[in-house]
Amino acid sequence: MSKQLLQKQADTIRFLAADMVQKANSGHPGAPMGLADIATVLSNHLNLNPANDKWLNRDRLVFSGGHATGLVYSLLHLWGFDVSVNDMKNFRQTHSKTPGHPEYGHTHGIEITTGPLGQGIANAVGFAMATKYAQNTLGKEVINHKVYCLCGDGDLQEGISYEACSTAGHLNLDNLVIIYDSNSITIEGDTSIAWSENVKKRFQGIDFEVIEIDGHNFDQIDKALVTAKDATKPVLVIAKTAIAKGSATMEGSHHSHGAPLGHDDIAASKKKAGFNPDETFHVPADVKGAFDKLIKGSIAENEWNDSLSADAKAKIEELQNPNFDAVEYPTFEADSSVATRDSNGKILNAIAKAVPGFLGGSADLGPSNKTELKEMGDFPSGRNIHFGIREHAMAAISNAMNLYGLFRVYSATFFVFSDYLKPSARIAALASIPQHFIWTHDSIGVGEDGPTHQPIEHLSQFRALPNFYTFRPADATENVDAWKTALKMSAPTAFVCSRQGLRVLKEEKAFGEVSNGAYLLKKRDNANITIMASGSELMLALQTACKLEEEGIYANVVSVPCYDLFIEQNKEYIDQVIDKNTKVYAVEAARGLEYYRFADVVFGMDTFGASGPAGDLFEEFGFTIDKLKANIVADFKN
Repeated sequence: MSKQLLQKQADTIRFLAADMVQKANSGHPGAPMGLADIATVLSNHLNLNPANDKWLNRDRLVFSGGHATGLVYSLLHLWGFDVSVNDMKNFRQTHSKTPGHPEYGHTHGIEITTGPLGQGIANAVGFAMATKYAQNTLGKEVINHKVYCLCGDGDLQEGISYEACSTAGHLNLDNLVIIYDSNSITIEGDTSIAWSENVKKRFQGIDFEVIEIDGHNFDQIDKALVTAKDATKPVLVIAKTAIAKGSATMEGSHHSHGAPLGHDDIAASKKKAGFNPDETFHVPADVKGAFDKLIKGSIAENEWNDSLSADAKAKIEELQNPNFDAVEYPTFEADSSVATRDSNGKILNAIAKAVPGFLGGSADLGPSNKTELKEMGDFPSGRNIHFGIREHAMAAISNAMNLYGLFRVYSATFFVFSDYLKPSARIAALASIPQHFIWTHDSIGVGEDGPTHQPIEHLSQFRALPNFYTFRPADATENVDAWKTALKMSAPTAFVCSRQGLRVLKEEKAFGEVSNGAYLLKKRDNANITIMASGSELMLALQTACKLEEEGIYANVVSVPCYDLFIEQNKEYIDQVIDKNTKVYAVEAARGLEYYRFADVVFGMDTFGASGPAGDLFEEFGFTIDKLKANIVADFKN
């Protein structure tokens, strides 16, 4: 392909991005213009099929920097995905296909919602890890695509990128190519005001192959990508670029990062490049033909399909359509004492035995989280992933692995450390990624490790997150029912499990099921109060209800294994679970403020807990039968 056409392609991208931002009067023109040359050459190396954006052996391209959105939509249009010129004209407008930052499931061709800086790098590592496991499962002759990631200075400054890339180097992910748009510009100015590290040495130190190029030299870009394809390590391409390359007045300026260039600059820039300054959103026919991947992509996919053996096709079918109904769940003896982290571990192993694409791991807490899959080996050939002490990267990596197209992946840590991965959990909710988060050591029951390790506000935080379903089972049996529900959901779910043993309840549900989020466990015809509880506090609620009868107070008891599901139920169901003629109390060894949606009084935590034996702490903070009874009596009789 001639350099003249390559230049014309790159300039087309530049002006589409600049026109989008200008028309919206909002957005980031600088990065798309600076990356246009790289994107043009990279396009020639990518195997994609816009006619089937779920083709399993396609190359994955992740845009880590949301400020390159204009580049993303330009490429999707030029390649032949369902992004039209009118869609680009509606950039950043309400209900358009082209929102301010790309969203998975919203715009055709977007592989994953990256959101905050650094997420996309970890997502790319996740796709590369899924690719490696797929190769080990199906064979390298079946899965042989690459994972590419475009990132910038801001991505590499975020801590998640180091967590993720350290993992990639350790696992020797030779299918991963990260292209670093090194323009030395952030919002506040030159990167030197806050950043002076040697990126090349950092990546060499974590066992990457590093290639340095001029990001505007077509030959150097092409040579780097050819080299990367044959690499025996993950690759970082450091591409030195100028932000807003091609702008008549703003090239190299940090002012081009997050504001329109202006009509005059765009017109002058187009004229300088030989484009008509009066035309907007113009795509020359030869440029569209050079970029278009509809024909080539369909041919590539058909050839791949034809190459598959019957055995490979059967394995792919089994992985893509997991039969969760085949799981033989463990059973638990009533009145026995089982920590829900222990029952959860047995459930995980039961699922893994029946579902070959079920895998996951912990942030170095497998023995405590009880997440090891017995006799199933270690990743990348086995199903136990050792994420190391990298909670944030773990969650973002698992998001991508769940979107790869073959696997259902869980991640695990202590509940209090969910703080470290909240941004990735939020992205999972936003994009409806069915990752299973396993969070153990769920309350002040952690005991001696003290308030730094005792989650207090965390249940409220995740219950407040839309499209995120937090299960806190009261016993092993509820835990089983929670998993049966979660596996059928197309949204992220969390299992918040106890460290301490919890008594296994008898099947005595008065009304409702775990799948409804809450149900009436104990019903009194003459009830004058209702007590709501989850997890370890449910047994406390049941036992206190019995003692309250001595005071002439009769309690219905409601178990709330998933508050998020309960608030989605209709009014009729909620009214059957919570008798509106009763005074409603909620008890939880956490903040519990969300219960005020239903409860008149909440007995929760007002402080950060303390260090001491768990039993002493429950006594200290009022979570005993006698103290809860006294508090309810005092309130109800006043």
